[in-house]
Amino acid sequence: MSGALPLLEIRDLDVSYRLRGQEIPAVRNLSLTVAPAEIVAVVGESGSGKSTMAHAVVGLLPYGGVLDRGQIRFAGSDIAGWSDRRMRTIRGARIGLIPQDPAVSLNPVRRIGDQVAKVLRRHGQATRRDAAARAVEVIAQAGLSDPGVRARQYPHEVSGGMRQRVLIGIALACRPQLVIADEPTSALDVTVQRRMLDQLDELCRALGTAALFITHDLGVAADRAQRIVVMRGGRVVETGTTAQILDSRRHPYTRGLIEAAPSLTRARMVPITRAVPLDRRDHARCSAGFALNVAPDSVARDGDLVQVTALSKEFPLPGRARTVRAVDGVSFQVRKRETFGLVGESGSGKTATARLLLRPEGATSGQVLFDGEDILRLQGTELRRLLRRMQLVYQDPYASLDAGKRIGQIVAEPLRAYGTGDRQARRQRVGELLDQVALPATVLDRRPAELSGGQRQRVAIARALALEPELVVLDEPVSALDISEQRQILELLVRLQDELCLSYLFISHDLAVARQICDRVGVMRHGKLVEIGTVDEIFTQPQDPYTREQLDAISGRRTEDAREQDAPVGPRPLTRALERYGS
Repeated sequence: MSGALPLLEIRDLDVSYRLRGQEIPAVRNLSLTVAPAEIVAVVGESGSGKSTMAHAVVGLLPYGGVLDRGQIRFAGSDIAGWSDRRMRTIRGARIGLIPQDPAVSLNPVRRIGDQVAKVLRRHGQATRRDAAARAVEVIAQAGLSDPGVRARQYPHEVSGGMRQRVLIGIALACRPQLVIADEPTSALDVTVQRRMLDQLDELCRALGTAALFITHDLGVAADRAQRIVVMRGGRVVETGTTAQILDSRRHPYTRGLIEAAPSLTRARMVPITRAVPLDRRDHARCSAGFALNVAPDSVARDGDLVQVTALSKEFPLPGRARTVRAVDGVSFQVRKRETFGLVGESGSGKTATARLLLRPEGATSGQVLFDGEDILRLQGTELRRLLRRMQLVYQDPYASLDAGKRIGQIVAEPLRAYGTGDRQARRQRVGELLDQVALPATVLDRRPAELSGGQRQRVAIARALALEPELVVLDEPVSALDISEQRQILELLVRLQDELCLSYLFISHDLAVARQICDRVGVMRHGKLVEIGTVDEIFTQPQDPYTREQLDAISGRRTEDAREQDAPVGPRPLTRALERYGS
């Protein structure tokens, strides 16, 4: 690829944001190239400038964003100064964009099929007569089941992973020369992730399509990219072939990213208080917060907090007199002070199961006992009393916090809702909660938009802890965060569990993350639990073929195959780099 003329060439790019009379640099002196059919991954933490660079390429900088200087050459033309009208001639048709957030990238009041058909018509890929049929084909190619049904649904009626697949399908529909994928797989389970990335690989081979991956997932970068660009603070700190980056890791920041990456080679995070004798705990707390490779069985249990028996839930399908069973005869227990994980693909029923525990919707059949009381049979005051003992942390820290309220108001919401304390007592309690989640008191009067993704998720955790619950349901709590923020939030959750004697129901499509925090895991597929066991049993001796398929699909475990034989330097699995690094 070194001899090929670049399809995309960025030279000395500077981008800043001008807000409230201030100029904030976002990208500085950035240069990179992408050759035809080449896959380049740009990795780094939130705020490193990755997405700003991608949006500058397609002319979609957000409000206040200014391209200060530099060239962006695409197929030989400098498009840096093009008007929005001129950019529309190549955006979508020759340069595809897969945006990061499916929750805000699809129109909530238009059916999915109509939105796909509109894109196809706009770029001449379908006539008005055949647009609907072509839209169903695109949805099917994106990996969604029952594409005809999905085309008639609205975005809120499908999971976040399904919405992301729709966006990926739209970006690939016109077979562009370059695909810019801004965190394209952060909301996808591992098998769908592999399928979509395989599809991108196929386009690169067949059509000479290049891909620029913006990702915090080093597993994706290791498996898929020929070259990796590492960004920090708006600048490129290291670049090279995938093998060079993973083997050499010359820059300390690169080494830190590799160390923070989730890996199936790591055992569960365990607070140091569980790993050392009682008479050594104080010293151990001062020297380190966490220990690894401690058997979960060493943790004392006090019986079951939650008992779920034969739980089922059916939903009606639009336009048809039939239903779909989202939860099908599920049974499991969550023990006191335990983290029980539900893992599986998008649409497998994980979140639907959790919602039944929290009672926003009634179950079709089954029983849910919380500390011996049947949640599904309680009503009114009795149900409200029980529900305050369980709280939820949502998947998306950007959408789950009220943008118009200050942080102090957000954290105090449950206290006000349950009439707990007066204003002064609530403010004191909010201060204690912020301290528990390691946020400074200075964030009290700030708004969510002024915080990073990791800080927002800490706020959401603080809010969930306000009423001193016994069970916290964590619905994909780190999937929207970069790897260093993921690591910090997981460590925070483990520490809080130890200090507050919490039980967690941890929902995730990322098995490597579940491996680090869960004591036991249940694997879900098509609404059913196909396998339950300890993390060691599930991850080292899986019994169900579906579980083995999920483990094999994890990014970073992929070995070189025939696809990479034509590449000068083939990707290497991240797990090997982690083992060499001493994780």
